[in-house]
Amino acid sequence: MFSSVQSARAPYACDPAHGRGRLHPEPPSPTRTGFQRDRDRIIHSTAFRRLMYKTQVFIYHEGDHFRTRLTHTLEVSQLARALARSLRVDEDLAEAVALAHDLGHPPFGHAGERALNRAMAPYNGFDHNAQSLRAVTRLEHRYAEFDGLNLTWEALEGIVKHNGPLVDGRGRAVGPYRDSGVPLPILDYCRLQDLEIARYAGVEAQAAAIADDIAYNSHDVDDGLRAGLFTIADVEEGVPFLAGIVADVRMRYPDIEDTRLIHETTRRVITWMVEDALAESLRRIERLAPGSVADVRAADAPIVAFSDAMTAAIEELRAFLFARMYRHGRVMAVMSTAEAAVVRMFEELLARPERMPQDWGHSGDVADIGRRARLVADYIAGMTDRFALSEYQRLFDETLDLR
Repeated sequence: MFSSVQSARAPYACDPAHGRGRLHPEPPSPTRTGFQRDRDRIIHSTAFRRLMYKTQVFIYHEGDHFRTRLTHTLEVSQLARALARSLRVDEDLAEAVALAHDLGHPPFGHAGERALNRAMAPYNGFDHNAQSLRAVTRLEHRYAEFDGLNLTWEALEGIVKHNGPLVDGRGRAVGPYRDSGVPLPILDYCRLQDLEIARYAGVEAQAAAIADDIAYNSHDVDDGLRAGLFTIADVEEGVPFLAGIVADVRMRYPDIEDTRLIHETTRRVITWMVEDALAESLRRIERLAPGSVADVRAADAPIVAFSDAMTAAIEELRAFLFARMYRHGRVMAVMSTAEAAVVRMFEELLARPERMPQDWGHSGDVADIGRRARLVADYIAGMTDRFALSEYQRLFDETLDLR
């Protein structure tokens, strides 16, 4: 089922030769498609480089072998490309969306996002997907003729909508935005270039989204075991489908040591999830029979998805990880401290924007409190973990202990 060679492009694939273009028109490249240029621009961006020192679950100094935002992103991009190949859609676009999907994450993982969202509550909140859009459309200052990376419409659509539509047909927020509303940065951008947030993104973006699910669900088990937050016996007791995989590995390799057992289990989990996603997605493609990417966007359900059985198994795994990893006392203690530190930095810089670097705190946006708050959020969201620690020390003459 998994193809190592790109087959003929499916009729429902996004076609770089017939895309919707860029906000700022540019002449085509003689050597690369538009989606290949998108991928390359993301890789060369400052925001992408910063992912190296941004937390996935563990702060960067806790160990060199744990995932960071960068290594997670690379794993997602590999899976997204492989899924796209088997589904006969554009691999480069799937890879570009995968590479950009976490650019908006602030330092200290979800603790940093919670802190910024709380601090920004009076100013329309903070959302990492919206921040990823800001990174690639506004915050990167690399090109002489425009801010951002000037990505294709299809890449921007994927960044914003890879997890599905943001509003329903009546314009009411849905999914994760049902209670909070669609983030203002997304709505603001859509006034410049309509990303059709009531419709699904193409198959390529959907492949990137499910690749993200596969990557973090599998590698969080790996990292949690290696960090000693739980044991293989805990996994066998708490997650029945993983217990079956562990048993199969032990049956085949009865003398295997734990490090190899962990890896063998993880790789089988990835394979199982990938094969399930491909089988279910091909069933949905056969049922819908989309003749174009427009048919994919107009569908009433995602094309790329897990089966019901796999969805239930993943929920079982997430419940285990939430209880034994994300809410582990060791992790919570570090993240609680980090969250408080981010809020404190935000409040200080909002009150005294001149304490930001010259090219931030002295811009024309600081007079209006709402724009100033968004500017401060942009500044903090762009920080790596280690730069945030350094800035905290500079601002308060205190060393933040996250150990």
